[in-house]
Amino acid sequence: MPTYEYKCLACDNRFERFQGITAPAIEECPECNGKVKRLIGAGAGLIFKGSGFYITDYRSDGYKESAKKDNNKSSDKSTSSDKSEKKEKKSDTSSKSKRTSTD
Repeated sequence: MPTYEYKCLACDNRFERFQGITAPAIEECPECNGKVKRLIGAGAGLIFKGSGFYITDYRSDGYKESAKKDNNKSSDKSTSSDKSEKKEKKSDTSSKSKRTSTD
């Protein structure tokens, strides 16, 4: 429920009321019973404090665990493929050196 700010037109009294959106506007000043006008408020500003806010900050533990498993699986695959590539490169260079020495 929002907080509305009012100003009395007769005595310049300013006051706030915590009202529902569908509630009727207040028409009388609580001080002098004069006519009041509802003011346009800036509202509460949204303030983010801290180093940063990311969607991953509030993930569940189950999600984090499955993400770790996925990362481990993909890193294992890349590690094994890196090893096989290194072996192929090594065998290519050794066969080239043999060819040059025999030629």
